[in-house]
Amino acid sequence: MNTRKTLGSSDLKVHPLCLGGNVFGWGADEAESFAILDAYVAAGGNFVDTADTYTAGAAGNVGGESETIIGKWMAARGNRSDVVVATKVGIHPQFKGLAPANIRAAAEASLRRLGTDHIDLYFTHFDDTSVPVEEIITTLDALVKEGKVRATAASNISPERLSASLAFSEREGLARYAALQPHYNLVSRDSYEGELQDIVERHGMGCLPYFSLAAGFLTGKYRPGTTVDSVRLNRVAPYLESESAARVLATLDKIVEARGVEMATVALAWLAQRPTVVAPIASARTVGQLPPLLAMSDFRLTDAEMTELTEASA
Repeated sequence: MNTRKTLGSSDLKVHPLCLGGNVFGWGADEAESFAILDAYVAAGGNFVDTADTYTAGAAGNVGGESETIIGKWMAARGNRSDVVVATKVGIHPQFKGLAPANIRAAAEASLRRLGTDHIDLYFTHFDDTSVPVEEIITTLDALVKEGKVRATAASNISPERLSASLAFSEREGLARYAALQPHYNLVSRDSYEGELQDIVERHGMGCLPYFSLAAGFLTGKYRPGTTVDSVRLNRVAPYLESESAARVLATLDKIVEARGVEMATVALAWLAQRPTVVAPIASARTVGQLPPLLAMSDFRLTDAEMTELTEASA
């Protein structure tokens, strides 16, 4: 499906599923990453999310491996103009924080690794409260004016700092955040719904949730009393002891059985149909994991199913 959605106040047109690049160079080697990217694009996808720090925490990695793989893939396929690339600044081991000089240096390093002259969507990965929002926004605006960044966005930021950033941009006529990337899914709603969602809606921003499948919990492969060999097990463990998470799984199971689709498809569809959400972010370590993710773009939950899931996850 080639449906495209406008991302917030930007001119970016994106597929309703954003492919997460956090596994490239970690859970997926270069060859597998190329295959995943090829399959995603072949299915109509055009929106890839990465970060300069991916994946510095993996053995033997220094950060930037994901960007490098995506850059090599775009060069090999000659498709740079067809792909919307999002990356982030702020927590790479060599480029920590959001001081103006650091943002600039990190952006240049990302451009080199991606093998491109521009970043489509540039996120502040984690807010840096030691730097005034005025300095951050002014620096990002300069990158936009220089043509090195098309649109800017924020992730992991408080409602107060996000509001202050938007107010400064609007007051001074500078590039403003077009999107927010929050931690948001069926079993983690509190950190986004409320103040942050209200700000996003009020300012016409787009929401791009990360951990859309709760580190794999919402695929249904992790169940209380079962053992799964996974690098993400520590992130999933809290859900296995949660009564509300158990209710969500039971409701998902019911819908999956009735509609004949996979659980990941339903969980992503719920997110996609929530207010302000433009494209959930989900990653695949193998080509075989992609189909249920991509199926979300053609699948729609009924109003009754949406209500049932929303109430189960409350």
